[in-house]
Amino acid sequence: MTVPEPAFVVTLNRPPVNVLDLATVQSLHDTLAALRDRRDIRAIVFRSAIPGTFSAGVEVRDHSRERLGPMLDAVHGLFRLIDDLPQPAIAVVEGRCLGGAAELVALCDFVFATPAATFGFPEIDVGCYPPLAAALLPRLVGRAAAELVLTGASVSAAEAARIGLITRVVDDPEAEASALVERLAAKSRSVVALARKALREAGRCGFDEALTRAEAIYRDELAATEDVAEGVEAFLEKRKPRWRDR
Repeated sequence: MTVPEPAFVVTLNRPPVNVLDLATVQSLHDTLAALRDRRDIRAIVFRSAIPGTFSAGVEVRDHSRERLGPMLDAVHGLFRLIDDLPQPAIAVVEGRCLGGAAELVALCDFVFATPAATFGFPEIDVGCYPPLAAALLPRLVGRAAAELVLTGASVSAAEAARIGLITRVVDDPEAEASALVERLAAKSRSVVALARKALREAGRCGFDEALTRAEAIYRDELAATEDVAEGVEAFLEKRKPRWRDR
């Protein structure tokens, strides 16, 4: 992807489907944390190097009881960092965007997707739920949040744009992102950063508290169920889960 110099491009490239394991999440966090005081970086662009896939989301094995604590700390640490950075975040999505990756995209200020892109939060099918989506989507997409989180169904790019999950559907999202970076670079960096801060505080008042509560339910209540273990095991064994409802 060729973008104007003021942008920092984060390219996901972990074949076959850009699964986000803890090492990848920590690497993303460390990379982005170093950009906070970079006055030459005016925007951050997330994209994938793998055709047909943005990312399949966070590693399913990391949703097990033994790993979910470190997983939540790492993933939510990354999300809180993105939310707090002064630079606007832009996502370029071609193909599937699922789970934690869809949460990351939802957190971005701008999301451009091809007509073939799809978005989904399938965590419910492996016996858990997406905490950031639970905290963010009711404010972002309203009643559509329940369908996305409780059914795990994926939606098309057109539907994602209609409900407000993404910004626009375009044939060339990378060109759209490049043009946006140029527009942002022509404006005051300080004013853009403050405007972004104001938008986020107004649009997601209580977001940190909501995410903290959603995370606590995940750690303290969901992790105590038998079904959270069964969901992960069934996925790894490539079989249908046998829910015990406890």
